[in-house]
Amino acid sequence: MIFSFGPTSKLKINDDVLEKFRTYRQLESRDTEAGGVLMGRFIEGSDDIILDLITEPTEKDRRERCFFKKHLETHQELVDKIWEESEGTCNYVGEWHTHPEKHPSPSFHDRREWKKVLKKTQCESSFLFFFIIGTESIGAWVGNRKTVKINKLEVWNP
Repeated sequence: MIFSFGPTSKLKINDDVLEKFRTYRQLESRDTEAGGVLMGRFIEGSDDIILDLITEPTEKDRRERCFFKKHLETHQELVDKIWEESEGTCNYVGEWHTHPEKHPSPSFHDRREWKKVLKKTQCESSFLFFFIIGTESIGAWVGNRKTVKINKLEVWNP
């Protein structure tokens, strides 16, 4: 799956990541939200990014039917480990979580949290990405760290 952002930039999602997203869909009434961090590579000589890995929910995360809060320290340890093991090529590029709805859209709480992430995160990218995994589709948004504006991403159709 490939999304376009900016005039010529693309975000490609690795098939393994898509498969992991699918495993966390809230298909049953008792399923709780899940979430984590997006990790990817910046493609040299372009503005393109490949989303390679995600952190998955941990025991310390708070998971409810319609709420997810990741345990910051635990996910940061995972991010640091992935970054070190990749020799600095796999970087933090955003956040993901699930919603118990067919075609997800961000709640007021989601947008407020995403703006905090855009303002406070220290990373290499000018853009951060936010994914919400619904029961039938995946919603994707990009946030500009300079303007703190968030826009919905569209699937790239060449």
